[in-house]
Amino acid sequence: MSKVKSATEKKALSLELDRRNTYGANAKASRKNIPRAKQRAHQQERRAVGQLLDGLAFDPDQDDVLAAEGAAKTAARVQKMKGFKKEPDTPLGVIVERKLAKKK
Repeated sequence: MSKVKSATEKKALSLELDRRNTYGANAKASRKNIPRAKQRAHQQERRAVGQLLDGLAFDPDQDDVLAAEGAAKTAARVQKMKGFKKEPDTPLGVIVERKLAKKK
């Protein structure tokens, strides 16, 4: 049972906590697009590391290996920071305010 008893409190909580998708695409499209975006981000991480490691000679020196390893870790970290991040949906209260502002 809800601890909030008055209707105005319930409405205020609803406007604050409920969220709506305002991304612009079909709401059902997120089901496929989010995994696709994650996949692309992971591919970019692997590609960045692979390009650095392709530059190594066939029989590299120990110093070259350590330098390449450090550069690969840095490149992977940079790509991960630039990678895909989900954005939260917009609170219902903000959407209602926008719609009311458009009417005026």
